[in-house]
Amino acid sequence: MASPARPALDRDRLVAAAFAHLDEDGLDGLSMRRLAARLGVQAPALYWHVGDKAELLGLMARDIYAAAYEALPSGPDWRMCLLAFGRALRAAFAAHRDGARLCAMAPSPSDAGDHARRIAAPLVALGFDQQRALACEASVIAFVLGWASYEANGPMHAYLDEMLSFDASFDHGLTALVRGFEGP
Repeated sequence: MASPARPALDRDRLVAAAFAHLDEDGLDGLSMRRLAARLGVQAPALYWHVGDKAELLGLMARDIYAAAYEALPSGPDWRMCLLAFGRALRAAFAAHRDGARLCAMAPSPSDAGDHARRIAAPLVALGFDQQRALACEASVIAFVLGWASYEANGPMHAYLDEMLSFDASFDHGLTALVRGFEGP
């Protein structure tokens, strides 16, 4: 009896399988060989869709950030936009095991200029110039990455939980950071 046909391998299926693998085994357990075995193909088949593991990690990071950008509210309040982005980014990092670590180490997109315009667009639409928009978003990203690192570290998280409310402290710090920014 013939085995059921597998769906065709494409980039989206590859990235989805990589996230499933990441969630089960963590970033240290993610390898192209193991990913190929999960997909029922030989490792060279993966390289038809991504150049190497670094490119795969970049695609995964892109999807994590995209989830945060999708959560941005529309409206005239740039501070609310940055706060919503920070909160959504924290949730996007937490949605995947080692999500923040993956984003911290993933290579930058090769289209830096286009990428900068896309990520600055929400604040540019609210009156910021591109450089200031990028600086504000980079500060929020750095804060959230640092916080998510503590959050993902079991012993550090437990230690901090004894001293403070993790969620309330995150929100307080993010709010203080955003309040310190000058507007457009």
